[in-house]
Amino acid sequence: MEHAAHPPVHASAVARDALHPLLLPKPGAAPVRWRVSAAPVAYPEALAEMDRRAEAIAAGEADELVWLLEHPPLYTAGTSARAEDLVDPDRFPIFDTGRGGQFTYHGPGQRVAYVMLDLKRREPDVRRYVAALEEWLIRALDSFNVRGERREDRVGVWVRRPEKAGTGEDKIAAIGIRVRRWVTLHGVSLNVEPDLSHFAGIVPCGVREHGVTSLVDLGLPVTMDDADLALRRAFETVFGPTIVDEA
Repeated sequence: MEHAAHPPVHASAVARDALHPLLLPKPGAAPVRWRVSAAPVAYPEALAEMDRRAEAIAAGEADELVWLLEHPPLYTAGTSARAEDLVDPDRFPIFDTGRGGQFTYHGPGQRVAYVMLDLKRREPDVRRYVAALEEWLIRALDSFNVRGERREDRVGVWVRRPEKAGTGEDKIAAIGIRVRRWVTLHGVSLNVEPDLSHFAGIVPCGVREHGVTSLVDLGLPVTMDDADLALRRAFETVFGPTIVDEA
């Protein structure tokens, strides 16, 4: 993640468990706009729209926005991406991005949420923001009786898999952010029903010791609409009210 003009700071170095899990707006703030795109959105198009909206939010010309979408299959490289973690460079398109973190995968069946919030309207604390994103995902997973957990040595949300050999846990949701003029960019991705074999072209988030999973992989017949409803309800408990965005 990147804050203002400072060098990128990797969120896994942040002690987040002691931080307050909520990041509610100050009194009188407008509800967060909530947008869902039905068709897959090309990555460059999404980045351009996100940048435009973040600039408008920073200028006080637009409301905060959460944009839920899916991308075609692709890999993204964060500011800490290492060349050796790109296992199959010819498999899918690769995009450099200004968010923190390393390589990640986006594709159909994965719900990506781009979160554009003005931290000045809440609490200008990037570490607390990361903790709040994790709390949001954990609460959404709880809707499906899935226990999501945070790890202090790596960002994201994890589930225990005692039936699996090895470390016995997998990543179900990823977080990668940037903060510019105290407005957040990028956000989170939740694995609902992606093709998990697509992750094999990279070392996801640079973590070799653990795998990835999804709600459907855990045996839950969850649709994208189910996930969206759980995400919106959980978001409102952590970040405050939302309203449907008509754009």
